Amino acid sequence: MKTRTRFAPSPTGYMHIGNLRTALYEYLIAKSQGGDFILRIEDTDQKRYVEGATDIIYKTLKCVNMLWDEGPDIGGNFGPYVQSERKNIYAEYAHKLVELGGAHYCFCKSEETESSEDEEEAVPVKFDDPCKHIPLEEAKKRIASGESFVVRQNINKKGISVFEDVVYGKIEIDYDELDEGVLLKSDGLPTYNFANVIDDHLMEISHVVRGNEYISSTPKYNLIYEAFGWVPPVYVHVPPVMKDAQHKLSKRNGDASFQDLVKKGYLPEAILNYIALLGWNPGTEQEIFSLDELKKVFTAERLNKSPAIFDITKLTWMNGAYIRALSLQDFHKLALPYFEKFLTRKVNLEFLSTVLQPRVETLAQIEENIDFIEKVPTYNPTLYQNKKMKTDEAVAKKVLNLALEVLRKVNEWTNENLFTQLKTLAEREGLKNGQVLYPVRIALSGKETTPGGATEIAVILGKDETLNRIEQALKLL
Repeated sequence: MKTRTRFAPSPTGYMHIGNLRTALYEYLIAKSQGGDFILRIEDTDQKRYVEGATDIIYKTLKCVNMLWDEGPDIGGNFGPYVQSERKNIYAEYAHKLVELGGAHYCFCKSEETESSEDEEEAVPVKFDDPCKHIPLEEAKKRIASGESFVVRQNINKKGISVFEDVVYGKIEIDYDELDEGVLLKSDGLPTYNFANVIDDHLMEISHVVRGNEYISSTPKYNLIYEAFGWVPPVYVHVPPVMKDAQHKLSKRNGDASFQDLVKKGYLPEAILNYIALLGWNPGTEQEIFSLDELKKVFTAERLNKSPAIFDITKLTWMNGAYIRALSLQDFHKLALPYFEKFLTRKVNLEFLSTVLQPRVETLAQIEENIDFIEKVPTYNPTLYQNKKMKTDEAVAKKVLNLALEVLRKVNEWTNENLFTQLKTLAEREGLKNGQVLYPVRIALSGKETTPGGATEIAVILGKDETLNRIEQALKLL
């Protein structure tokens, strides 16, 4: 059987990190085995539907280059790929399941029976349904007369359900723990528990990756497969992504989504690389993987049973590695929107990118590194005091006057030439290089720490602004 996996998100808002990780593992299982990756939109829970969320799903997957082989927008041989467009299919199989004894019609009030069944994440409540004992012919007559109904699963087995999972191995669950949940609601739409089984079978899905919170429901899915005489898929249940040891990472609690991280200056490729390692061990010391490399080395058998904690510090480090690996041209393209947003002064932007690329770990850090370019912040002259550099206000005043004379005569305004000129000045005056360069850097930036040294900042600012700032610094001193 060809390997076929599916990513089946609900269009309920932004892409959560856990959802994107599930999509990545589905994608890698398929592509590592030469199979197909299918995108399916599970929109039967209309109460949670968010307008525009489907487009977010498309954009996110395309952003990280996880392209699907079949889906709502490109079609395929197993469509429709949107659950709300498959309503008649679910109804057909729900009625078939009743005929096979795997389900029954229930006429109880919806608020008593469906309140906990509408959402796939809801905790099921066991319901002892009196309608289970209604003869099938009588139930059909009541339906024919227009009475509202739902289709509810039958759990007739006793003892222990046993099934295999790639991550957790052999799993055993007592049938007495299972609830006879709603499969088809009164509006004709299926619950998640029914739709995913029907769709996975009809779309020939070979492997299902989902959160380990669904382990307890898997025996119910298997009973549906069994009633129809179908073969269940290979199950790959993964532990959650955690905020800390006690709390799951959750957008509802204000934790970052994929879109949030991108807005904060993280590269999509770095995010994808990082989340691949949140629950998967490559078995080597290597941590930086391109998507193509992941496709070659990924195996579901190396997924972990333990929850993974999302470490923003580790992601930031990895993002920095990705930024440094970019060509200067590519980094400049990414940095340009930040320059245009925060700078109105005409400066050497190409050289600014050269200075920033080795020094920032996220694109968002560009703003804090370039704020002094627009305007020198107000600072206290005591900033010129530096024991390591052996400078103070008196040294700074002397050096800046000398530097101003030298820099006025410079025609070749390059980092190399400026450094040579100021180094020569230091030698001539019997000073250390730092005693010249440090005061100049403070004068140009008004900050103790800057991206780049004095001569690099001078190149960025240009000759006129450099001379102007040194003159202003001398007035302050």
